Amino acid sequence: MAGYQAPLQAIRFTLDSVVDADRLAASGAHPDFDRDLRDSVLEEAAKLAVDVLAPLNRTGDAQGARLENGVVRTTPGFPGAYRAFAEGGWAGIAADPAFGGQGLPHTLAVAVEELWQSANMAFGLCPLLTHGAIEALSAHGTDELKSVYLPKLIAGTWTGTMNLTEPAAGSDVGALKARAVRTEDGSYRITGQKIFITWGEHDCAENIVHLVLARLAGAPPGTRGISLFLVPKFLPDADGKPGVRNDLACVGVEHKLGIHGSPTCTMSFGDHGGATGFLIGQENRGMAAMFTMMNSARLNVGVQGVAIAERALQHARAYAADRKQGKPVGLQHEGTDMVPIDRHPDVRRMLLSMQAGVEAARAICLATAVAADLARHHPDPAERVLAKAREELLTPIAKAWSTDMGVKAASSGVQIHGGMGFIEETGAAQFYRDARILPIYEGTNGIQAIDLVMRKIGLSSGAVVEALFHEIAGTTNALVESADAGLAAMGTSLSAGLETARRATAWLQERLAAGKPYDALAGATPFLELMGVVVGGHFLARGAIQAVRGLAAGEGDTGFLSARLAAARFFAETEVPHAVGLLGGVRAGAETLYATDFG
Repeated sequence: MAGYQAPLQAIRFTLDSVVDADRLAASGAHPDFDRDLRDSVLEEAAKLAVDVLAPLNRTGDAQGARLENGVVRTTPGFPGAYRAFAEGGWAGIAADPAFGGQGLPHTLAVAVEELWQSANMAFGLCPLLTHGAIEALSAHGTDELKSVYLPKLIAGTWTGTMNLTEPAAGSDVGALKARAVRTEDGSYRITGQKIFITWGEHDCAENIVHLVLARLAGAPPGTRGISLFLVPKFLPDADGKPGVRNDLACVGVEHKLGIHGSPTCTMSFGDHGGATGFLIGQENRGMAAMFTMMNSARLNVGVQGVAIAERALQHARAYAADRKQGKPVGLQHEGTDMVPIDRHPDVRRMLLSMQAGVEAARAICLATAVAADLARHHPDPAERVLAKAREELLTPIAKAWSTDMGVKAASSGVQIHGGMGFIEETGAAQFYRDARILPIYEGTNGIQAIDLVMRKIGLSSGAVVEALFHEIAGTTNALVESADAGLAAMGTSLSAGLETARRATAWLQERLAAGKPYDALAGATPFLELMGVVVGGHFLARGAIQAVRGLAAGEGDTGFLSARLAAARFFAETEVPHAVGLLGGVRAGAETLYATDFG
């Protein structure tokens, strides 16, 4: 199996030349953040990812988490790796310094997140969920809860989880049955069962902080009557250390298609009278608090799509360079021996498609993170509003398009390996199996498409999506007007994609205004795919413009810049025309969908 190499050059290029992360310092949002600081953090993170986490990835797949006498044992090596992670301060690099965090930009945390997830996604899920718990508690917790729990979570001493799903309440969270009862001391007694709880129980940290959705007696039906509670595995004592064991237990660990090293638990609360929990936010307003955690997790799951695609690409590229088979027809080569398969056009097509997808999705995710930082920290309130709107618009695209791309890339990785890709020993199959959960996590990709169509394209009466289109139009104009023939051709293609996205958006808005939401919903998924390609093509084009400038000036790494340019051109030539063809699917309507009975 090819070893993982952290793609620091590609990440830095995306931050500098594509999403303009320097705005974080220039705007005053993060005035002390510069490229030297960023590079030093990325380099240290890469060491942990490459040297500690990546070697455990295959081990975690082969020796997954297991439940023994009520105790979850993680993969050998995981507890030590987690100690190294926590001791390095990685759990809180973007967290509030008032509680022990480093206060660095969320954008940098997202870039680092890619390294954890590429190296070992099963492991990386633990800090990913902890980060979400930190976000929710920071935004909605009481001062007392913050003072007790945030320093531990930020230090990585304790980890966090998200408890939403129940046997009869998956995406329909409003159907959940877990119960909460107020007590005289202000706490609550929580009873019920939750399933599919990632890292719900483990042996890597001294305490686990569960964020649990439950319903109070007499609460309104549906999501309007859900509250959010903090339920620790161990109740902290007077010194803030783990004390009495709470009334909760892991009663099962799922046997999954992939991410075997990540314990996916069935959690039972209140088997002996009720687990002690503490309200986060307001009663019956739990979904507002939980969505703080979920929105953070959605972007990070999108990053997982980038990460698994990057890992699959590295693995496939190494195999294709080494595996010799056949003689390419029509290509000049020395001798009569077989050549490496990366000389064959179809293999090169797959590799370049993987590379372009990774770079496009990485840019979408980092652009979303930059918007999130500006929304929180820009000194101008009006700029914060604009940045928040951009973050909200991009989040479903970042989550869904990036994770679909990750599955596609991992599948291509198996294909490049041929029959050997279907054999576990080569390692290619693990990336495909691990990737497949990502379009399901944190709101399925169908739900992300619904969110994009029903809520996001209508923000500010359509002004938010139009602002994005205007920005993309600026890129296409720069391309078309370029003296470089390759850039000009990219501009023509991207212009067609942008016009298609505008027409699709207008049609969806018209159907919604006409009271025909099912027609809009029927086209939501192809619309999100269309938007992902157009936005991704926009970012790739921005990178291509910078690559051409660097090559013309003789500045930078010629091989790297040439590869960036090739990926962007390939995307414009092959992926964007496919996206233009999605317009029919967007506008097909719902009639045919309901013309047959599947029963």
